[in-house]
Amino acid sequence: MGSHEDWSLENGDLKDPAVAAGISKENSNPAGAGRTAQNVSVSLVRKKSDPSIGSKFQRFPVAGKIVVNVQEVILGTKLFILFPAIPLAIIAQSYDFGRPWIFALSLLGLTPLAERVSFLTEQIAFYTGPTVGGLLNATCGNATELIIAILALQQRKINVVKYSLMGSILSNLLLVLGSSLFCGGLANLKKEQRFDKRQSDVNTLLLLLGVLCILLPLLFKYAAGAGAGSLVGANAMVATSILQLSRACSIMMLLAYITYLVFQLKTHKQLFDAQAEQGMIGDINDGVSSEEEEEKAAIGFWSAFGWLVGMTLIIALLSEYVVGTIEAASDSWGISVSFISLILLPIVGNAAEHAGSVIFALKNKLDISLGVALGSAAQISMFVVPLCAVVAWVMGVPMNLDFDLLETGVLTFSVILIAFTLQDGTSHYMKGVVLCLSYAAIAACFFVHNNTLPDQKGTIVLGVMVA
Repeated sequence: MGSHEDWSLENGDLKDPAVAAGISKENSNPAGAGRTAQNVSVSLVRKKSDPSIGSKFQRFPVAGKIVVNVQEVILGTKLFILFPAIPLAIIAQSYDFGRPWIFALSLLGLTPLAERVSFLTEQIAFYTGPTVGGLLNATCGNATELIIAILALQQRKINVVKYSLMGSILSNLLLVLGSSLFCGGLANLKKEQRFDKRQSDVNTLLLLLGVLCILLPLLFKYAAGAGAGSLVGANAMVATSILQLSRACSIMMLLAYITYLVFQLKTHKQLFDAQAEQGMIGDINDGVSSEEEEEKAAIGFWSAFGWLVGMTLIIALLSEYVVGTIEAASDSWGISVSFISLILLPIVGNAAEHAGSVIFALKNKLDISLGVALGSAAQISMFVVPLCAVVAWVMGVPMNLDFDLLETGVLTFSVILIAFTLQDGTSHYMKGVVLCLSYAAIAACFFVHNNTLPDQKGTIVLGVMVA
């Protein structure tokens, strides 16, 4: 920084609003460095609160604190209109109104909860510092998918786990990124849309590593002569080898994810801080800035922690409803379980994050949109998927990383398509069209792919029904 700029800083004369906002953020918001593009994205669905509401209860401070907490946590999101779906789902379950209704209401109730978990982890990050806050954001960003997967593993519904996690990856890569590039390209026809290629390269490398680890069990199965899509008649030693290979690959993937966290939060955090700063500074030309909104914590540490624990328990309850009623919804609606798990669950569960990504693309902030799509996909691929395999290992459930030929092929070509799409660091709406149509083609494929799960008496192990 030059001498004139140094003098301006010392005397409080900041000509550049972006610089001013950045300095204000650094000084007043210690948790800001721990924010990710996903957090910045979902913040767009949040509502501004009335800071004076607590002062109306001066004679009853406890009541005032409760009102402020309810205002910030329950009414502080534009998705609060979906909260009634939570008690309705519980009532439907208690009085057995119909399992498809329970599934639909539970799915709607999970939508605002996923966004609120992101908000609460941000609030906790104000008190824990940027590093711990970043770890919280990185591990809780896909809490809903992780809880659904673990509950499905308890019921030995391995295919539901695989389909839901695969669907989350594909949804982020093709639908979210594709719609963001398409809408952003149309809204900025006269501007050249560019993004920081360095960060997208890191996420793409992680995705390619995840594809390799998922491909290896499938390739090993065919190399061992197990046949196409089934191990009927194959040697039991081959099945055991595939399971062991999957667990080894899962450990490698988790090690890669831990290294990625160190890369993101410590050694190269400037690459990722640029995204959050871009979103927090806002569109200066429009006079919009979320900096004032994020200067300090809205609720206390223990309040945020209590709300986080409570909402996590509610997510677990609704997730149990979803897992337990997915087959009934499939039979009632005439839609395969593979389509519901791979297409519907990811779209509804991450609606707030997806909408935020598109809005930032409309504002020509592609770094944030890419951070949301690629960051979430990499997190699921390199953290949630291998963690589920390890948890299944501990639970004694034989889950492997063999996603079968169709699913693995779709994931592989999707990651390759993304790598080619982002290779030049520029974007236009045609790239978005290609990604969205690719997702539509995959959705059509799984719509006609009727892969019915077995009943509760058995489970799928490497394509074999085991009673």
